[in-house]
Amino acid sequence: MIGKSEKVNHIVHANSYLTLHYRITLASGPGAGSVFMDTFTGNPATLLMGSNQWLPAMEEPLLGKKEGDEFSFTLTAAQAYGEKNPELLQRVTKTMLAEHAGENATFESGDMVEFPAPNGGRYSGIFKEWGDTWALFDFNHPLAGLDLKVDVSLLGVM
Repeated sequence: MIGKSEKVNHIVHANSYLTLHYRITLASGPGAGSVFMDTFTGNPATLLMGSNQWLPAMEEPLLGKKEGDEFSFTLTAAQAYGEKNPELLQRVTKTMLAEHAGENATFESGDMVEFPAPNGGRYSGIFKEWGDTWALFDFNHPLAGLDLKVDVSLLGVM
Protein backbone atom coordinates (compact mmCIF):
# COMPACT_ATOMS: atom_id res chain seq x y z
CA MET A 1 0.00 0.00 0.00
CA ILE A 2 1.26 3.46 -0.87
CA GLY A 3 1.34 6.04 1.90
CA LYS A 4 0.06 9.58 1.39
CA SER A 5 3.56 11.04 1.27
CA GLU A 6 4.76 8.65 -1.43
CA LYS A 7 4.44 9.89 -5.00
CA VAL A 8 3.29 7.56 -7.73
CA ASN A 9 5.02 8.16 -11.06
CA HIS A 10 2.35 7.44 -13.60
CA ILE A 11 3.61 6.21 -16.98
CA VAL A 12 2.23 7.55 -20.28
CA HIS A 13 0.21 4.96 -22.20
CA ALA A 14 -1.69 5.13 -25.51
CA ASN A 15 -4.89 6.32 -23.77
CA SER A 16 -3.40 8.48 -20.99
CA TYR A 17 -4.71 11.93 -20.13
CA LEU A 18 -1.82 14.38 -19.67
CA THR A 19 -1.24 17.79 -18.19
CA LEU A 20 1.91 19.24 -19.71
CA HIS A 21 3.87 22.22 -20.81
CA TYR A 22 5.23 22.12 -24.35
CA ARG A 23 7.08 24.33 -26.78
CA ILE A 24 7.23 23.81 -30.55
CA THR A 25 10.21 25.52 -32.17
CA LEU A 26 10.95 25.63 -35.90
CA ALA A 27 14.11 23.58 -36.39
CA SER A 28 14.53 24.33 -40.10
CA GLY A 29 13.51 26.79 -42.79
CA PRO A 30 13.60 30.58 -42.89
CA GLY A 31 12.16 30.92 -39.38
CA ALA A 32 14.49 28.35 -37.76
CA GLY A 33 14.74 28.98 -34.04
CA SER A 34 11.44 30.83 -33.78
CA VAL A 35 8.79 29.53 -31.43
CA PHE A 36 5.49 28.41 -32.99
CA MET A 37 3.70 27.48 -29.74
CA ASP A 38 4.72 27.76 -26.08
CA THR A 39 2.69 26.93 -22.97
CA PHE A 40 5.66 27.29 -20.58
CA THR A 41 4.89 31.00 -20.20
CA GLY A 42 1.23 30.45 -19.28
CA ASN A 43 -1.24 27.77 -18.32
CA PRO A 44 -0.33 24.14 -19.01
CA ALA A 45 -2.10 22.21 -21.74
CA THR A 46 -4.06 18.98 -21.52
CA LEU A 47 -3.78 16.14 -23.98
CA LEU A 48 -5.78 12.95 -24.35
CA MET A 49 -3.44 10.53 -26.06
CA GLY A 50 -4.85 8.91 -29.21
CA SER A 51 -7.58 11.54 -29.69
CA ASN A 52 -5.96 13.25 -32.71
CA GLN A 53 -5.18 16.39 -30.73
CA TRP A 54 -1.52 15.84 -31.63
CA LEU A 55 0.03 14.05 -34.58
CA PRO A 56 0.85 10.38 -33.88
CA ALA A 57 4.54 11.20 -34.46
CA MET A 58 4.32 13.85 -31.71
CA GLU A 59 2.59 11.48 -29.28
CA GLU A 60 4.94 8.53 -29.81
CA PRO A 61 7.94 10.07 -27.94
CA LEU A 62 5.65 10.59 -24.91
CA LEU A 63 4.86 6.88 -24.55
CA GLY A 64 6.66 5.28 -21.62
CA LYS A 65 7.65 8.64 -20.10
CA LYS A 66 6.53 9.35 -16.56
CA GLU A 67 5.05 12.21 -14.63
CA GLY A 68 7.76 14.77 -13.86
CA ASP A 69 9.88 13.95 -16.94
CA GLU A 70 11.28 16.83 -18.98
CA PHE A 71 12.65 16.06 -22.43
CA SER A 72 12.95 17.23 -26.04
CA PHE A 73 12.62 15.55 -29.40
CA THR A 74 12.88 16.57 -33.05
CA LEU A 75 10.55 15.63 -35.89
CA THR A 76 11.51 15.87 -39.55
CA ALA A 77 9.05 17.60 -41.86
CA ALA A 78 8.01 14.18 -43.21
CA GLN A 79 7.21 12.96 -39.67
CA ALA A 80 5.36 16.15 -38.75
CA TYR A 81 3.18 17.95 -41.31
CA GLY A 82 4.81 16.62 -44.47
CA GLU A 83 6.79 18.31 -47.18
CA LYS A 84 5.31 21.32 -48.96
CA ASN A 85 3.11 20.28 -51.87
CA PRO A 86 3.65 22.66 -54.81
CA GLU A 87 0.15 21.85 -56.07
CA LEU A 88 -1.25 23.59 -52.99
CA LEU A 89 0.17 26.93 -54.16
CA GLN A 90 -2.84 28.20 -56.08
CA ARG A 91 -3.99 31.35 -57.77
CA VAL A 92 -7.40 32.65 -56.79
CA THR A 93 -9.10 35.17 -59.05
CA LYS A 94 -9.67 38.66 -57.73
CA THR A 95 -13.34 38.17 -58.69
CA MET A 96 -13.62 35.16 -56.37
CA LEU A 97 -11.86 37.04 -53.58
CA ALA A 98 -14.21 39.99 -53.94
CA GLU A 99 -17.19 37.60 -53.85
CA HIS A 100 -16.06 35.92 -50.61
CA ALA A 101 -14.04 38.60 -48.81
CA GLY A 102 -15.68 41.79 -50.06
CA GLU A 103 -14.79 44.27 -52.80
CA ASN A 104 -12.44 46.32 -50.60
CA ALA A 105 -10.64 43.45 -48.88
CA THR A 106 -6.88 43.89 -48.71
CA PHE A 107 -4.26 41.33 -47.80
CA GLU A 108 -0.60 41.51 -46.87
CA SER A 109 1.95 38.76 -47.41
CA GLY A 110 1.57 36.17 -44.64
CA ASP A 111 -2.12 36.88 -43.91
CA MET A 112 -4.20 33.76 -43.32
CA VAL A 113 -7.49 33.87 -45.24
CA GLU A 114 -10.44 31.50 -44.86
CA PHE A 115 -12.40 30.22 -47.83
CA PRO A 116 -15.69 28.29 -47.96
CA ALA A 117 -15.30 24.63 -48.91
CA PRO A 118 -17.74 22.95 -51.30
CA ASN A 119 -18.94 20.66 -48.47
CA GLY A 120 -19.95 23.65 -46.33
CA GLY A 121 -16.75 23.66 -44.23
CA ARG A 122 -13.89 26.14 -44.36
CA TYR A 123 -10.25 25.95 -45.35
CA SER A 124 -7.41 28.41 -44.96
CA GLY A 125 -4.61 29.67 -47.15
CA ILE A 126 -1.72 32.04 -46.58
CA PHE A 127 -1.66 35.02 -48.92
CA LYS A 128 1.62 35.25 -50.86
CA GLU A 129 1.32 37.88 -53.61
CA TRP A 130 -0.92 39.80 -56.02
CA GLY A 131 -0.98 39.38 -59.79
CA ASP A 132 -2.96 41.47 -62.30
CA THR A 133 -6.14 39.38 -62.03
CA TRP A 134 -5.26 36.92 -59.27
CA ALA A 135 -3.84 36.43 -55.80
CA LEU A 136 -1.46 33.60 -54.90
CA PHE A 137 -2.28 31.53 -51.81
CA ASP A 138 -0.43 28.68 -50.12
CA PHE A 139 -2.89 26.05 -48.88
CA ASN A 140 -0.19 23.87 -47.27
CA HIS A 141 -0.26 23.50 -43.50
CA PRO A 142 1.77 26.42 -42.05
CA LEU A 143 4.31 23.92 -40.64
CA ALA A 144 4.62 21.82 -43.83
CA GLY A 145 8.19 21.45 -45.02
CA LEU A 146 9.65 22.29 -41.61
CA ASP A 147 11.47 20.18 -39.03
CA LEU A 148 10.17 20.78 -35.50
CA LYS A 149 11.79 20.64 -32.07
CA VAL A 150 9.37 19.86 -29.24
CA ASP A 151 10.22 20.50 -25.56
CA VAL A 152 7.94 18.78 -23.03
CA SER A 153 7.46 18.89 -19.27
CA LEU A 154 4.99 16.23 -18.06
CA LEU A 155 3.15 17.69 -15.07
CA GLY A 156 0.50 15.01 -14.64
CA VAL A 157 -0.38 11.60 -16.12
CA MET A 158 -3.69 9.85 -15.57
